[in-house]
Amino acid sequence: MPINPEASGLKGKPVRRSWTSKDALLYALGVGAGTEELAFTTENTQDTPQRVLPTMAVVLGGGGVPFKELGTFNAALMLHGGQTIELFDEIPREGEIESTGYIGSIWDKGKAASVELISESVNLATGKPLFRTKMTAYFRGEGGFGGERGPASTWALPDRKADHEVRYETRIDQPLLYRLSGDRNPLHSDPAFAKLGGFDRPIMHGLCTYGMTGRALLHTLCGSDPARFKSMDVRFSKPVMPGDDLIISMWVEGQEARFQTRNQDGDVVIDQGLMKFE
Repeated sequence: MPINPEASGLKGKPVRRSWTSKDALLYALGVGAGTEELAFTTENTQDTPQRVLPTMAVVLGGGGVPFKELGTFNAALMLHGGQTIELFDEIPREGEIESTGYIGSIWDKGKAASVELISESVNLATGKPLFRTKMTAYFRGEGGFGGERGPASTWALPDRKADHEVRYETRIDQPLLYRLSGDRNPLHSDPAFAKLGGFDRPIMHGLCTYGMTGRALLHTLCGSDPARFKSMDVRFSKPVMPGDDLIISMWVEGQEARFQTRNQDGDVVIDQGLMKFE
């Protein structure tokens, strides 16, 4: 059967995931952190305790979602449309979580179905919630089942110059390093597979671009303190090619910021960004 709209609200079984200090270091390197961010890229620098980038929640969380209950579909036509993280506490340098996932809203977009995949994770060391993740997936060719389209976005680009702007260079081999944090999709490493997907060469992971954007927000708006980073919500709008530049523009309104990420040609690659911080 195709996408099953009745799957909305279905809950999966809890799953556990652990990580080490080395995993946190590898993730930080994978999203471009380097010698100027030793709190995230080393564990033994004098007077610099190791800390974890908040966006690592995207590779640790997401577990327990009953994906098989969505029905049958062509996985090659699925797109990662959006990603949200909410942090309830600072991610420790090593630990274990238990995640419970469920299927959120399923919207009928006409030519596609939009599905929210939500997972909530508890730190087993403290028994307290650590973070929540929400992935919005678009299943092309699975719309038209007679469901609601869902609410329209109210996000708008502020009518003023950005308050902050950060530019990062991506490495030509960035995906080869990022994939070691878990996403081994050959679209990001195998030239032949990338050509089957319509690309001249492997593309960047969307969540790598997400992590690099999160670094800019953390250092610019939170003084590099992960404890102040509370949430980050985006829509992916265009693939990034390894070697591209990323320009992250931020508009601050109190303890919230709207942001947008563009490449060196001015193309928007992350849109409708909203971040909350303390």
